[in-house]
Amino acid sequence: MAATLAVAGAVTATRGIAAASQQGGHNLGQVDRSHAGEAAPAIAVEAAGGKTATVATLVAAAHRPVLVNLWATWCVPCRAEMPALDALAARDRAKLTVLPISEDLEGWRAVAKYFTLAKFPALTTWVDQPGNFAVKLGVAGLPVSILYGADGREKWRVNGPMNWTSPEVAKLLR
Repeated sequence: MAATLAVAGAVTATRGIAAASQQGGHNLGQVDRSHAGEAAPAIAVEAAGGKTATVATLVAAAHRPVLVNLWATWCVPCRAEMPALDALAARDRAKLTVLPISEDLEGWRAVAKYFTLAKFPALTTWVDQPGNFAVKLGVAGLPVSILYGADGREKWRVNGPMNWTSPEVAKLLR
């Protein structure tokens, strides 16, 4: 019974994310610092092959700032910004880790069709199934990007796509 309720809650939350993404979430593109200082959550995500790790562990292991990007294969703005995130990851590899986390309900079945090393050589994506990380953050739409400092604490977040190669964003990432 508890497992059924958990899955139903995740499905409802993910459908809400999909609806908000397609309708254009609130405060689109605005930097939100209201969660600054909060630690990266200890919520498990899954790598290809089934290995799991918590977001907090992945952020701590980077030893540098980490840009977490919540995305989904069905989210057109998410897919549109992925090449720029790959370019950012390649360009700033020594000083920034870009960590895409998929919110696809179908998990790796959906992600593996779209996200390949040939397409995005500088990125390694993880899957948040059944959407616990997105629910914890109160995500209202995708994409959502969160910058964690090298100390593992949130600096800011943005709801909506960004121009990851712009000078304005480069200043935000410092």
